[in-house]
Amino acid sequence: MKISIGSDHAGFELKEILAEYLRRSGAEVVDCGTCSKDSVDYPDFAQAVARDVASGTSDFGVLVCWTGVGISIAANKVPGVRAVNCYNAEMAELSRRHNNANVIAFGQKFITPEDAKAWLDIFLKTEFEGGRHARRVGKLEQGCSCGNA
Repeated sequence: MKISIGSDHAGFELKEILAEYLRRSGAEVVDCGTCSKDSVDYPDFAQAVARDVASGTSDFGVLVCWTGVGISIAANKVPGVRAVNCYNAEMAELSRRHNNANVIAFGQKFITPEDAKAWLDIFLKTEFEGGRHARRVGKLEQGCSCGNA
């Protein structure tokens, strides 16, 4: 499995922990940066990871910033990316099972490295359920027109 990972300066520490964890777990890791705690702009790293995932260069993406919010919003601007800001185990599972999420984002301020590792494992091991969910994800991919239920 090939996984692209990225963060801004505020998520750098957790990104480094997760990258090493993934490598030890046997994943091929593409580190899209940042490479220090020097201040940077999270959209740059979110989009680098998102482009890898959308193009099929990587199977999944992992992103970290201070809250997980901004970096997931930036990733979701790339067509074909379904990024989730994950804050518990159930979110990790359901985002894959129901939404076929392909990028997971974490907020370093709000979670422990141990929780992030556990939720990342759940995310990567959970299969997309398909069925009625496939229709809905398809609408996301086509750019649904809200209000036409």
